[in-house]
Amino acid sequence: MTILCVRFQLPPMHEAALPGLLGLLEEFTPVVQAMPPDGALADLRGAERYFGRTALELASVIRVRALALHGVDCVIGAGPGPMLARMALADARPGLTRAVAEDEVREFLADRPVVALPGVGTRTARTLCEFGLDTLGRVAAAPLSTLQRLVGARAGRELHEKANGIDRGRVVPNEVSRSLATERPFTRDELDPGRHRRALLSAAGELGARLRALDKVCRSLTLTVRYADRSTTTRARTLAEPTAHSAALTEAAYGLYEALGLQRARVRAIALRAEGLDPAEQASHQLTFDPVDEKLRRLEEVADRARAKFGPRAVMPGSLAA
Repeated sequence: MTILCVRFQLPPMHEAALPGLLGLLEEFTPVVQAMPPDGALADLRGAERYFGRTALELASVIRVRALALHGVDCVIGAGPGPMLARMALADARPGLTRAVAEDEVREFLADRPVVALPGVGTRTARTLCEFGLDTLGRVAAAPLSTLQRLVGARAGRELHEKANGIDRGRVVPNEVSRSLATERPFTRDELDPGRHRRALLSAAGELGARLRALDKVCRSLTLTVRYADRSTTTRARTLAEPTAHSAALTEAAYGLYEALGLQRARVRAIALRAEGLDPAEQASHQLTFDPVDEKLRRLEEVADRARAKFGPRAVMPGSLAA
């Protein structure tokens, strides 16, 4: 168990604190990979030898220091590789590190649904389930040739290895990506898809307004859904073109949400993150000659001028696209 996957319990809109928390991890190992908005992977192979402590013991020290120095609790998953550490994180709770030892990997994976495996999306999971391969244990026992016929040669080989606990991933040190985020918490656990979509509309409108105020465009959008049991689902999509157009961001957000296929999910909060920010002057826009789209863009310009003159509440984000 040499890899830690750490998710810091940051309050909404406090992602600016992440670099400082990454610095805390870097006191133990230089091999730290940021996973915005609130997480990181850390390879402790060298740290275990240097400090003479196990990864679990170091995880306890990290948790205490995060609380003492930053006032932030965290949940931690530990495993032999990045994939297993990320999957262990789903079972972790504040104050308790969920660890998966090398001799426990097959048992840990066996009964989990195929969608729990990083990199397996809704479409792949549906294909596998149609042939009775609904758990990772059944996928691991299936012949490699069968998996390759179902999902393709390369994807089938990767799926077969991962389901058998072969984790070839590694922690790649990086910088915190340039991004903007917003979150829409619900006052109660929300089942209504209509309310979920209204939250997405509002969040996408806010991100668009903030991007335009900064003269930025984003290249990708990430959706994070937090559930009543504190678990989360995250999906990302690269946009057709870099944009700060609220209607385009809303359409992408709706697409990410629909791809989750939520069925009566009790949602506690929905967050959107615009990533890969670039100067707007460097972005190109494909003309569509769509009068509705052009009208929305002109309305956005008027709304942006109103916000600049009268404040951010002069026009509520998302109201134009409604």
